[in-house]
Amino acid sequence: MLMHQGIGLDHFNAMTRGHAVHALFEVCSNVTWAATLADARPYADRDALLATADVELLALSQSDLDRALDGVVHEHVSQRSMTELARVVRDRIDQLLGPTGGYPEY
Repeated sequence: MLMHQGIGLDHFNAMTRGHAVHALFEVCSNVTWAATLADARPYADRDALLATADVELLALSQSDLDRALDGVVHEHVSQRSMTELARVVRDRIDQLLGPTGGYPEY
């Protein structure tokens, strides 16, 4: 379960760098990947964030990929591959952002 859920893209774009890196680290368990995505903000839309996430996943070394897969051990992963990691990351980004606009704050 992610600590940051349903925050919406606007809130994500407005987060401090440190908070954005932390939220993204929850998604992929790789600080370099998380920092790169945080530094590429603001994202125009969810698709832009997902596309950047995919590109940066491809840049992971084998050891980074292995650590990221170890970090998503609680997810259903049928094989330890980039394809499976990308699927998990996309699902987790969807959880992070939630519906368009995020959930209301109470």
